[in-house]
Amino acid sequence: MSTDRRTRAWLELEASSLRRNFRRIREAVGASAAIIPMVKANAYGLGVAEVVRFLEGEAPWGFGVATTEEGEELRALGIELPVLVIGPVPPAAYPDLVAAGLTPGISDLGGLRALAAAAARAGRPATFHVEIDTGMGRGGFAWRDARTWGEEVAKLASPGDRLRWSGCFTHFHSADEADDAALLVQRQRFRGALALLPRLGEGALIHACNSAGALRGPAATENAVRPGIFLYGGVAGNTLPAPEPVASLRARVVFVRDAPEGSTVGYGATHTASRPERWATVGIGYGDGLPRALGNRGHALVKGRRVPIIGRISMDLTVVDITDVQGVEPGDVVTFIGSDGSATISVEEVASLASTINYEILTDFTRRLPRIWLEPEDDGPIIHRLRCGTD
Repeated sequence: MSTDRRTRAWLELEASSLRRNFRRIREAVGASAAIIPMVKANAYGLGVAEVVRFLEGEAPWGFGVATTEEGEELRALGIELPVLVIGPVPPAAYPDLVAAGLTPGISDLGGLRALAAAAARAGRPATFHVEIDTGMGRGGFAWRDARTWGEEVAKLASPGDRLRWSGCFTHFHSADEADDAALLVQRQRFRGALALLPRLGEGALIHACNSAGALRGPAATENAVRPGIFLYGGVAGNTLPAPEPVASLRARVVFVRDAPEGSTVGYGATHTASRPERWATVGIGYGDGLPRALGNRGHALVKGRRVPIIGRISMDLTVVDITDVQGVEPGDVVTFIGSDGSATISVEEVASLASTINYEILTDFTRRLPRIWLEPEDDGPIIHRLRCGTD
């Protein structure tokens, strides 16, 4: 039986581009800054098991996730580096978090007390970072009240070595905008709050920058950064450097037909052939993560040519107009994101047509799509290796 999962639709992923994007973050922030790659949401939809293995060799400080369950998954994969759970977690999650040796972001004293209780019951120490809200508003201690809550946090963290306060962070809400006024306000608030806190121990991490902030260089950086979208080939801001693309979305033609003038296609019959047309049905749909909004407005690449998506995208199938492309047959590859010859469709183009952002496009890819990584051999061409085929 064939082990090639590229029979219907798949994500094609460039490991070398992922690594080079990491190194570009390193160049932007300087060698002394710790890098915490964010691998939440299945590494932005690309497959966390492989992403962490590819990035481990780039000497990250550790990895960042959004939930306790995501952190537990990294531990199950054998990751021994620190794992930072950025978002506030529900009270019931602390025992599992402590058992897995994860580092939570703490947003209030109630959360810190829950962590302390879980650590006491488990009989093991726990580390934590304090989140400071400087304007994002989703969580964190208020920057204005740092002196008050800082003293309480220090008291709770002081008994023995049970709790270790090992970092502070905030979130820049507008680092991807050309105007850096909002970023500067948040950074001033963050640094002002830090100045009122008890002195943290040696090695404590202070971080605020996502990909967009990190790409602005050391001036925006504390001693650590948390890149995400840029690593995975998504543009972090229109005025910032572009990454190397990592993900391509491809599928195969499953049916070809000649459509007489007046023929209709898809639910609602939203496309009518205005001339004799030739249509190709492709084995991919919104059940795979192709945005339904691309119907009658998006494009695909066939034999290096851009062709329109016609009709509504179905859960499992999509139709493209190949009237002007010769020789298309079932089994031919169609590209919805990525390059074919000299033609390219970027994830940003798809996001714009779907009225969303590149983050959502990547994270919406479903488990039905095999993740197939392309890795360069030391002395040979790029080869195909199936990775995480059921992510």
